[in-house]
Amino acid sequence: MIATWRKKRTEKRVTKRGFMKKTIKELVIPIQFTCPISLDLMKDPVTLSTGITYDRENIEKWINEGGNQTCPITNQHLKSYGSGISTIDPVLIPNHNIRKMIQQWCVENKEHGIDRIPTPRIPISSSDVSELLAKITNSSKLEMQDSRLCEELVTRVKNLASESDRNKCCFVTNGIGKVLSSAFLELSKGKNAKNASTEEVILSTLTLFLPLDVKSKTILGSISSLRCIAWFLKNGSLSSRRNAVLVLRDIMKMEEQEKVEILLNIEGALEGLVKLVKEPICPNTTKASLLTIYHMVNNSSSQSSRSRFVDVGLVELLIELLVDCDKSICEKALGVLDGILSYEEGVKRAYNYALSVPVLVKKLLRVSDLATEFSVSILWKICMNENNGDCGVFVEALQVGAFQKLLLMLQIGCSEITKEKASELLKLLNVHRDRAECVDSLDFKSLKRTF
Repeated sequence: MIATWRKKRTEKRVTKRGFMKKTIKELVIPIQFTCPISLDLMKDPVTLSTGITYDRENIEKWINEGGNQTCPITNQHLKSYGSGISTIDPVLIPNHNIRKMIQQWCVENKEHGIDRIPTPRIPISSSDVSELLAKITNSSKLEMQDSRLCEELVTRVKNLASESDRNKCCFVTNGIGKVLSSAFLELSKGKNAKNASTEEVILSTLTLFLPLDVKSKTILGSISSLRCIAWFLKNGSLSSRRNAVLVLRDIMKMEEQEKVEILLNIEGALEGLVKLVKEPICPNTTKASLLTIYHMVNNSSSQSSRSRFVDVGLVELLIELLVDCDKSICEKALGVLDGILSYEEGVKRAYNYALSVPVLVKKLLRVSDLATEFSVSILWKICMNENNGDCGVFVEALQVGAFQKLLLMLQIGCSEITKEKASELLKLLNVHRDRAECVDSLDFKSLKRTF
């Protein structure tokens, strides 16, 4: 009886759904409400100088991404004024009458599942952006500094940029990166505790416009700016630490040795980055921290700076991280570890850590080609450190299957540098094969698959 009742209920639902589909299918959108480009219902209708109305998103893609300066329907040249993004501002005139008619039609057809389109916000113009950026510059200057006003203005920029990609592009075109970077520098020079809140908002807003231009990164790479970013990295809230490391990663991508040395000499900077790896906030911050450390490791020259990477326990931390992590984090962690093991202190720490060899052999041919190349390079550096010892590293590598994986690598193919290191490792391991129970590939010949 229960089964019969369920069957009837299911049939009733199917019938009802089928009826609804049929009703919606019969509903025809008036042609004047559809965009000529996408043929979909317009959400933000705008009229060109040719008198044709389009949906704002579609026509902006036609003009900006397609590089077209003609009307899609009439093929007439569009009238424009100014330069850059402002060239399309006078042309795209919001058609409020059509928009109100569309909204009314949506309300009338609510029973057919049609939602009323929201009233769109008017995009910011280039002149408004220039005026806003000028105010931010003036309010952040040391001689007339007003951190509260500056914070309000930057918050407004953040809100406007979050509204649409078009607003964001408009800010970028007018040099938002340089303005915010300069404001951050001026506030960091002020050494006023009240400026911390404003600096935090600026960092948060800068993350919306990443990657920054070279000039902006140069300004943020100054000593006072880096000190301020490092302070947030160590003492800030979770969101502040996230924003600080994202901006710092962008600065370190310039790979300038001077900036790396400045950052390494700032108290708590390296420790703050390591803490984000040890106590992750989210995958993005972990990746940003690893990339920042990677650039620092590979662009550091002084011996004292190099030893700091080892002293903070980064070698052991990275190996533990490799035990269970996703592909992207694994590649970055291996890249950092490979860089640290270019130093003698790093090789010794990895050599003496029990998990090093098993974890690295496990990553061979299991993650990606890049991860495999890094793993071979690290294993090679560790094994080359085995000079007068008891050859325990070689025996351990053989026991966890390094010999077979390295042979397979040569058969599959890899880069020339990796091939040379793999061949050298095989020669070293081959000498000690009699000391370990090494699995022979022929032992698997008689095994049958269960599927």
